[in-house]
Amino acid sequence: MADETQTQNHAAEVDEHRSPALSDRDLKWKEFRSRNPRLRMFIIVGLVVLLVAGFFLWRYFNSYESTDDAQIDGHLNPVSARVGGHVQKLMVDDNQYVQAGQPLVQIDPRDYEVVVARAKADYDNAVAEAQAAGVNVPITSTSTTSQLAAANAEVTTAEASLAAARQQYDAANAQMAQAEANNVKAQNDLARYKQLVSKQEISQQQYDQAYAAAQAGTAAVDAARAAASAAQQQIRAAQSRVTQAQANQRAAGTGPQQVKAIRSRAQSAEAQVEAKKAALDQAQLNLQYATIVAPVNGVVTSRTVEVGQNVQPGQELMRIINLDDIWVTANFKETQLRDMRVGQPVTIHVDTTGQDYKGHLQSIAGASGAVTSLLPPENATGNFVKVVQRIPAKITFDAGETRQHVLRPGMSVEPKVWIR
Repeated sequence: MADETQTQNHAAEVDEHRSPALSDRDLKWKEFRSRNPRLRMFIIVGLVVLLVAGFFLWRYFNSYESTDDAQIDGHLNPVSARVGGHVQKLMVDDNQYVQAGQPLVQIDPRDYEVVVARAKADYDNAVAEAQAAGVNVPITSTSTTSQLAAANAEVTTAEASLAAARQQYDAANAQMAQAEANNVKAQNDLARYKQLVSKQEISQQQYDQAYAAAQAGTAAVDAARAAASAAQQQIRAAQSRVTQAQANQRAAGTGPQQVKAIRSRAQSAEAQVEAKKAALDQAQLNLQYATIVAPVNGVVTSRTVEVGQNVQPGQELMRIINLDDIWVTANFKETQLRDMRVGQPVTIHVDTTGQDYKGHLQSIAGASGAVTSLLPPENATGNFVKVVQRIPAKITFDAGETRQHVLRPGMSVEPKVWIR
């Protein structure tokens, strides 16, 4: 009990020694607060400001996705010769800005001018032949039609002549039969009169008349036979004329085929005109190709052609970088694509100019850069290590952002895709 009492007394003494120190500190703090009554409000406001600033900073840094693995890309349009020949004149130099259609290289055009002149002469000749062949078509058509009509009329006339000849032959045969009958009667009368005149039963005059009639009958028979023979010859001649007329008719009947053949030759001549016209057009194109012009607006680079050089068709002479059509290729990590969508606005910071340009996300590639590389990785070898892949995205500039032609393909940029 004595020990406990002693311990309590010792603690009381310690408390008595500490109480003045605590009181002084409390007094000083109260005195400081009394002198600075707005301190608590400042502290509270400072904490609120820090919280609000931290919130907005957190929201800002989560409102976009950016990468420094990005660069400007563009079209490198190759300029090549379409015809061969010696370079006569070079009209541009490296890094020179040219307009679309501006002459760049002049190839010696004299050979192609000769080819154009020859093709022009061949074309004119083909046109003349086609015109002549075209004129022959209506002439031949009219001529063959007339010949066919004449042949038909000739056949009709020949057949009529044959019918008339046959009628004449029939009449001649009838006359010959009549003459023969009369001659038989006359000969019989002469035989009877001869017997009677020998007996002097008739006069000599009557016998002479009978004799004359017999001679006349014989002559009439011969004349009738000659007439019949002549009529038969006329029939043969008429038959020959009919045969000839029919042959002429068949020949004239081939008129439509002749017209068709003439029309085919005219069409062939027109086809030759088209072929010669195509050859002339090609010759004129080759002459035009002797002057090589810029296909697009841009800056000349990688020029390899010189005056006096002999170039071949398809040989690349230079390249033109089209500064009017450039874009940004940005390689984002696959983890950054979660909230990225086509059409989102993009702020493009260019290291060269130190300026920001506006654009938008145009498209996202269909595969990672590793897949489309020349030697893609093979993860089935047993040495697989997971690596965050990068997916190329195409970012295009908004209209008017690149009109000053300051940006160049290959420049490094830092794009920010605003996802919120």
